[in-house]
Amino acid sequence: MESIKRSLLVAWDFSNVAEYAFDHASIFAENVDAEVILVHIVKKESQIEEAKNKMAEAVEGIYKEKNVRPDFIVRDGSIFTTINDVAKEMNAMLVLMGTHGIKGMQKLTGSWALKVIVGSRVPFIVVQAPPVQKKYSSVVLPVDFKKENKEKLSWAEFLGKFFRAKMRIITPKMPEGQMLQRTKANLVFAKKYLENRGIDYEIDTADGGNDFAMETVDFAKRIDADIILIMTTKNISFQDYMLGAHEQFVIANSAHIPVMCVNPRTDLSKYGSFY
Repeated sequence: MESIKRSLLVAWDFSNVAEYAFDHASIFAENVDAEVILVHIVKKESQIEEAKNKMAEAVEGIYKEKNVRPDFIVRDGSIFTTINDVAKEMNAMLVLMGTHGIKGMQKLTGSWALKVIVGSRVPFIVVQAPPVQKKYSSVVLPVDFKKENKEKLSWAEFLGKFFRAKMRIITPKMPEGQMLQRTKANLVFAKKYLENRGIDYEIDTADGGNDFAMETVDFAKRIDADIILIMTTKNISFQDYMLGAHEQFVIANSAHIPVMCVNPRTDLSKYGSFY
């Protein structure tokens, strides 16, 4: 029986950061034996044919430069929902997307990226720059008091398995209390999970002088990490988009470190909480 090949989707808008996303996708594809598919979204059905011609030209350009010819899909709809619809339809493993980070008073591009990501059952990898190397051997893994972190560990296992990556766990510094006890319990769970699967890890504690998201980014910069693995906020609100959810600052980090974003899934709650 012929096995179904894994697929990686790249959100494609003909920009430089989309090309960076494709380069990162190619690294994943090589290591997990998957195919890369470009996804381009247009606003109207009448724009599809023209967009397909433009996409075909882009694919030929990629082939001439990189000697690979990815497939592509053009759909009409909204970038905030249609990319996720395609990912579900294709049973994609990951979606990779480029972003220009947070710019301007309204943080439009930061919130844009987060609005596309939130709600997806498929993890997103958001990039701002081309790959530095062809592996992701150092992964920053924040562990705090929140219970929706169990699924994130399965993706830590994924990175550990395919890239022989080391998990650099960072936990927040906090006073005695329930939050600290939950964090400690989550840390014990994470240690057992990784040890049982033979994944290397190291644990650090943040200084506590700043927001934990900021300290996570600073830590990733300091150790020259290859990727940061985070969970998105459950039931994220409109105010989070406008004022800046913690994820936006990690996604748009100034060091341009790729960020894997995993959304909490309510359908997994029956398996128990993280702590």
